[in-house]
Amino acid sequence: MPNPPRLEPWLASRALPITRRQSLGAGLATLLAGAMPWSVAGAATTPALLGRGIGFRSVPMTVTEPLAVPPGYTARVLCAWGDPVGLAQAQPMWRPDAGNTAAEQAQQAGMHHDGMAYFPLAGSARHGLLALNHEYTDERVLHADAASLAGGARTAEQVAKSMAAHGVSVVEVQADAAGRWSVVRPSRHARRITAATPMRLAGPAAGHALLKTAADPEARRVLGTFANCAANATPWGTYLTCEENFQGYFEPPTALDDHHRRWSLRSGGSASNGNWARWHLHDERFDLRRHPNEFHRFGWVVEIDPHDPTSTPVKRTALGRAVHEGAAVGVSKDGRAVVFMGEDARFESIFRFVSRDPIRPGGAAANRDLLDHGTLSVARFDAGGRGRWLPLVHGQGPLTADRGFADQAEVVVRTREAADALGATQMDRPEWTAVDAATGEVYVTLTNNSARGRPGQPGADAANPRAPNPTGHLLRWRHGGDLAAEAFAWDVFALGGGETPGDAFSSPDGLTIDARGVMWIATDATPMTQAAPGDRLWLPRNQLLACDPTAPGGPQMRRFLVAPEGSEVTGPVVAPDCRTLFVNLQHPDAGWPEAGQRPRSATVVITRDDGGLIGT
Repeated sequence: MPNPPRLEPWLASRALPITRRQSLGAGLATLLAGAMPWSVAGAATTPALLGRGIGFRSVPMTVTEPLAVPPGYTARVLCAWGDPVGLAQAQPMWRPDAGNTAAEQAQQAGMHHDGMAYFPLAGSARHGLLALNHEYTDERVLHADAASLAGGARTAEQVAKSMAAHGVSVVEVQADAAGRWSVVRPSRHARRITAATPMRLAGPAAGHALLKTAADPEARRVLGTFANCAANATPWGTYLTCEENFQGYFEPPTALDDHHRRWSLRSGGSASNGNWARWHLHDERFDLRRHPNEFHRFGWVVEIDPHDPTSTPVKRTALGRAVHEGAAVGVSKDGRAVVFMGEDARFESIFRFVSRDPIRPGGAAANRDLLDHGTLSVARFDAGGRGRWLPLVHGQGPLTADRGFADQAEVVVRTREAADALGATQMDRPEWTAVDAATGEVYVTLTNNSARGRPGQPGADAANPRAPNPTGHLLRWRHGGDLAAEAFAWDVFALGGGETPGDAFSSPDGLTIDARGVMWIATDATPMTQAAPGDRLWLPRNQLLACDPTAPGGPQMRRFLVAPEGSEVTGPVVAPDCRTLFVNLQHPDAGWPEAGQRPRSATVVITRDDGGLIGT
């Protein structure tokens, strides 16, 4: 996500035109009511058929369409901020003047769509559930009375609406006979999870003194999740959502300790300490001067059962506390869950959790405690392409009481300090992780790090070979046939900035590998991380790329989508039959997806006009 969050007045942005594609299939000539399709025509790049079936015509960065996909494809908005998720027959519709109340927002899709996963219903690739994150809010877009936000003042209703626009949505989606997707409303599966939804704490930090508050003296129950960035599905059918930049939601204590400083908290009042949300004005639990332990109750990976809207989400503390961006789940040789996680911040680390027990048949119910017991580790990338997972286990190495870690709960609450003590490799903003189930290879996107090599900051190393690193890269590693192995071999898979064959990219972020093994890479570049106009690397808009990791001569990138101006591409998900791609477009400029209206982050669904496989 942009850091700090973008708070742009929507009226300051110019409206973007929306263009209608020329449908290539007669069966798709009649558009779904309310759908908004786009395309690009006349792309000059010659199609290339790669080893894993990539054969579409690359989209040039010179397109003028607000949202561009290859010829023969159609992209439509499926679910935008403010759309009803289908909780009831009487649905509060989005108001273009942003006049919806907090109570109405709690029944509508939240703001700034991010990580996402698809869950088939009855095994169907054309009927399922989408669980999607809502990372943060643009307050001056969210509220009708935005002028009142000058100087940062907020009413209780504004805070309540902001909290309701965060969290997670679960929507039921279905394709009709022509392959056109829509949200099913009402739906017994529909759900909104917000910053006020009750959740359960589980794992080694549950019940610990560091998480006890006046409202929850047993440290077993916490209200809400927010700053939800990356996400993933588990093999047993649940959704893992990651709490990323949660530290920006708290008013810091008057006196800061080393732990607060490690999280870059600053004292001195809301205007200077990074507390952009200012929820503490009307919800005192976000004021660390009064409730210091509330800070420890966020920064976790949260597990949600999307099939059961009555289930209680669970914060899995055994996976460690961090600005999580990524929780990709693989399976070890003996059937245990292996979760790979990045922490999206400069000079932070990559983590792995291996469950103690194997995954059991029987879905969510049979694996309700699976992620509460196991071993958390942090990665050290050594020179020469070798690496090792260093266990974050109390009593081992420096993680002892005399070094400030009294028990395992303190290790997982203070994951950053524990990783520092073990000598973990400090990475260039590790974000999404992905596991190739066919090969056992694991990948991570490292978005960028313009601070590397600055005075007082770490310089380049084997795994982060550029200082500074304005355009990012991807790493790949292998565990010799077992994802639970302690040692691994690694290499730099791809470098941003035009140093990898195929289409140039900058700032890789979202990442997924579909059922065929095709890798989809979403970018989150800002003007500060782009080259100058006229430069070969001038990439004024973000993009979604398809990649064949097995192509002769190294990975080959093909640009599949060019996003609306101002927007980040995130959360790519491919349906199990590889005939539908869902992707989120976050914080677009004004005029998208509706010309002349406030900007709305949205889930977009992309299909081939002939119903074929995506990307071929």
